[in-house]
Amino acid sequence: MEQIKWVRNTMEKSEDKYLSVMTTDEVEKAKHFHESFPQYSETPLVSLSQLASTIGLNSLYVKDESYRFGLNAFKVLGGAYAMGKYVAQQLGTTVDKLPYDVLTSDKLREEFGQATFFTATDGNHGRGVAWAANKLGQKSVVFMPKGSTEYRKNQIAKEGATVTIEEFNYDECVRKATAESKKVANGVVVQDTAWDGYEDIPNWIMQGYGTLAMEASAQLGKAGTDVPTHIVVQAGVGSLAGAMVGYFSNLYSNTPKKPKFIVVEADGAACLYKGAVAGDGKPRIVEGDLPTIMAGLACGEPNTVSWDILRNHADYFVAAPDWVARLGMRVSAAPLKGDTSIISGESGAAPLGFVMAVMTMPEYASLKNELELNESSKVLCFSTEGDTDPERYKNIVWYGLDK
Repeated sequence: MEQIKWVRNTMEKSEDKYLSVMTTDEVEKAKHFHESFPQYSETPLVSLSQLASTIGLNSLYVKDESYRFGLNAFKVLGGAYAMGKYVAQQLGTTVDKLPYDVLTSDKLREEFGQATFFTATDGNHGRGVAWAANKLGQKSVVFMPKGSTEYRKNQIAKEGATVTIEEFNYDECVRKATAESKKVANGVVVQDTAWDGYEDIPNWIMQGYGTLAMEASAQLGKAGTDVPTHIVVQAGVGSLAGAMVGYFSNLYSNTPKKPKFIVVEADGAACLYKGAVAGDGKPRIVEGDLPTIMAGLACGEPNTVSWDILRNHADYFVAAPDWVARLGMRVSAAPLKGDTSIISGESGAAPLGFVMAVMTMPEYASLKNELELNESSKVLCFSTEGDTDPERYKNIVWYGLDK
């Protein structure tokens, strides 16, 4: 069995200029925007208290994003907010003046006109962009990487998008989306990865993701955990990880003891981990087909903004083999008596799978000690998607297959 790889963050700090992207004030604007949607409701923070006690933790919480806007994944938070911010920018106003009922009005459509939003996706982000574009009466074009499933493609098409599965990886799809957007009038790339010259929209997407962090922090407080000791978050390009680490770093900036931030990637696409291993502060790229069942994490080129946040504030980077995700999926689906079941997809289950492996497998005892995971630990994980590919989910959870 492939081993989990990990590295402690020893990179020299940068000037940390991007932490301000995820201030509580900025995230609050995004949350108010999302709250204006009739589809909005707070997703559950599940306390797995029986499991925590059994594996030797004080408490274990999982933020369950399978309920988000009826789309079975968190990604819509970023795409919708970025599109709202973009429309506001084009109209010379601010996003707080564009709640859902205004954004979707005939009057605004006349003022703004017709745009086509382009994106690359394994499924969740593209579906979120397509859904938001459809609600706003706009067009969307979605490119999916090699290996994407027909089911996920069809879910995006149902939202009115033009969608294709390409013969290359995610990062090449990003480049295609960018190139194609320049060929049409009012073509706009809505991508959660940043590069030099393309930062505003990725920053807005990260702020949109902040809604789930702000919800989680309030829910933790109600549960009696003001500050968790450990926050474990998955990463593809790193936008969600940067958003979560950035938000909680700002939120707990005056806390005597901050949480340990642990970033978990798919071993087949562990660009952040490789950057941390190199230790020079420069991002690294993983090329090729990026083989992993964690389709949402199969990204080989980091978001430069989130990389800078993680470089300064993440404590550990982890490269997890696929069995870690499968373990997390099964434990989520069949918890101990008294705990709530969570339908967690391949990318969604990686953090919980990692915690389970570290707490229960003897070969990771030294990592458990290094991370100070023990009976005093209060751990927060994120399940970012439900069964976004139901057949694959059943194959893994019901039949014990690899994918």
